[in-house]
Amino acid sequence: MLIRLPSGRHSGHLTQRVLKRGSHWDSLRLLKSRNAPLDIHPEVQEALAHNRPVVSLETALVTHGLPFPHCIEVPLAMEANVRSSGAIPATIGFVDGRVKVGLERHELERLANRVHKPVKVSRRDVAATIATRKDGGTTCSSTLIFSALAGIKVFATGGMGGVHRGGENSLDISADLHELSRCPVGLVSSGVKSILDIKRTLEYMETLGVPVVAYSETNDFPAFFSTKSGFKVPWNTANPKIAAEILHDQWRLGMENGVMFAVPIPEDYHEVGETIEQHISQAISESEQNGMADAGNDVTPWLLNRIRELSGGQSLESNIALLKNNALVGGRIAVQYSQLQGASATFQPSEPHSVKKDATVEPNVFQDTAKSPGLSELHPKPANVVVVGCAAIDIIAQGKRDVNPALAPHSTIPGTVNLTLGGVARNIAEAATRVTSTAYPGTSSLLVAPIGEDSFGHILAEQISRSGMRTDGLVPMHEHTAVCNMVLDGQGALIGGVSDMDITDNFSPDSLQRHTPEFVVFDGNLKSDTIKRLVDHTHKHGIKALFEPTSVYKSSRILPAVKAAIDQGSTQAPITHFTPNILELLEVYQQAQSEDYDLMASGWWWSCIDNLSLGSNFRMELEQLARRSVDDADTSKGTLAFLIDQGIAQIAVNLLPFFQHIWIKCGPNGAIAVMHIPGNVAASTGFASQKSNIAKRCVVAHGRNKDIVVLRHFPAFKVESPTNVTGAGDSFVGTLIAGISNEGNQIYDPQES
Repeated sequence: MLIRLPSGRHSGHLTQRVLKRGSHWDSLRLLKSRNAPLDIHPEVQEALAHNRPVVSLETALVTHGLPFPHCIEVPLAMEANVRSSGAIPATIGFVDGRVKVGLERHELERLANRVHKPVKVSRRDVAATIATRKDGGTTCSSTLIFSALAGIKVFATGGMGGVHRGGENSLDISADLHELSRCPVGLVSSGVKSILDIKRTLEYMETLGVPVVAYSETNDFPAFFSTKSGFKVPWNTANPKIAAEILHDQWRLGMENGVMFAVPIPEDYHEVGETIEQHISQAISESEQNGMADAGNDVTPWLLNRIRELSGGQSLESNIALLKNNALVGGRIAVQYSQLQGASATFQPSEPHSVKKDATVEPNVFQDTAKSPGLSELHPKPANVVVVGCAAIDIIAQGKRDVNPALAPHSTIPGTVNLTLGGVARNIAEAATRVTSTAYPGTSSLLVAPIGEDSFGHILAEQISRSGMRTDGLVPMHEHTAVCNMVLDGQGALIGGVSDMDITDNFSPDSLQRHTPEFVVFDGNLKSDTIKRLVDHTHKHGIKALFEPTSVYKSSRILPAVKAAIDQGSTQAPITHFTPNILELLEVYQQAQSEDYDLMASGWWWSCIDNLSLGSNFRMELEQLARRSVDDADTSKGTLAFLIDQGIAQIAVNLLPFFQHIWIKCGPNGAIAVMHIPGNVAASTGFASQKSNIAKRCVVAHGRNKDIVVLRHFPAFKVESPTNVTGAGDSFVGTLIAGISNEGNQIYDPQES
């Protein structure tokens, strides 16, 4: 596109400025190269990389502005309002000397508790706060700086700073004004703080060239607690689309200043605002009489506290109301801005995730996006474990114990309804995240799962983030979020329910961005074709695969991938780890022998089994193990005879050519590990010179080519009064993969239990 610039003495300056400005991605890359102490939350990062709406929020109100518990409750409510509008909140603050663009719940609570004595951070304080490793709450000034740096176009707050009363003599002028003149961000506030000189503040913004737009049907500039200050501004709109167009047009012209959108306080608080204005005048008069007016930075907190006292708390209620409302308005403007930039919704799929059903080009499952501009380059840690599969909402409705649902057919009954997070892959990822965050803090687990563009999708994404998990692997789709709705009677027995899991069936993880993990975990909720592509990719890139079968019905979905790998000449087990329960193990074994697959009829399979050389000695030691109690501390659980009686041991051994390590979940009977250690690895493990040790519930068999087979029983941990075992197997898998991915040789140590 050719742009003709006007001739004249300013045209060259404008051209240089446009060319010099470049992209905020360039600025971020530069910061990264300098190892700048800046962390952008994965959820914010993902939204910015795909041009989805983001609203920044400040934290000075958390550290200095609001009393406890409002200082934690209000910012959380503001974040919720931003989300309800369809945007992503990015609360900005300093934690231990690092700038955080997007805070976790525990980080927000840390600032609100003020244990670490957080400082108030304006532009002048940024470097000192970092150098002294302080916690800090960002003012409008510093929030504008980091919003612009990250590419966030909308910032919502309560009131901006300005010219203080008497500022013509004291020169007490907030840095917020200058910052808005050089940061291309739309600041959504209820005007300026109520204790300031509104007339001179508006004049000063005019001097700085900052547009002031009343976000209302009139040109009245609000006075924070009141809808009218007595001053008019040149422009007004109550339409978020027009507000977004103002920001967008400035961007298109390369203008680097921001815009103030002045939002009147909600209508329910109009009347009390007039009374509060009288309290403001009294508080200011008192500050001049007692000397507080000359106390510098301390005067503002003193005045706000005094106004709160004089109003009997009404000023605080009004302040909270306008903060929440401004967050909502900011979200609406951000959504409209993202549409102007080409994204239509918070969860609009990005181009790499969109695959047409009739596409003939097979997608690269682990596409490397390092060549594409994106904030993902700045993520502090690549994932070493990627978990692919289902993330769902579980809704459980249970009737009261004394109500018989049979007596009320076609009607509702009293009871309880609970909503929790579920989905096999999500459960595994959460368990892995919990383990790695405490035991292996230098590593990271990533959940890759589809979510719908609906309310359940918003809930799922938000709660996943709040649980401490990364959300940059969530893939938006134009379908319903996976939901399982179960109805139980008063005794907990299942009456019926509805399971809507189509989104997972239709999910194809076409890009896992820049991650080249050591392990990929996937569950049986995925289609066989998707599993096949995942397995194929792990082979090509030397990634270890773990398959969690999910259910008996879905357990055999892995077999097409296994068969394809063998047909392509694989000389090793296609799947590194397999985590079935006993029923799933039996199903996979039966299907592997069926006419559909006939996996155990090939010469390759016979050769693998023959190399293991499991003779009479292995069977004898297995019989000895089978006589051991399931739990030495509780003989009522019986013995391990099921290993032989149900053929569990023999079946697992027969599957070793396909699954190198099999971890069989046996419920209250613990877990069975059946491992094949190839000869080229066996010599470096603790089992190389190890013999069977029945006392330690371990059978070791040495085969040809130095191959080793280990069968080991692990008794279940005793849990006092368990309340729920749902997801216990998934948690087992998540804990297992977290340990293996960080201390892989641990499973080859005979001394570990």
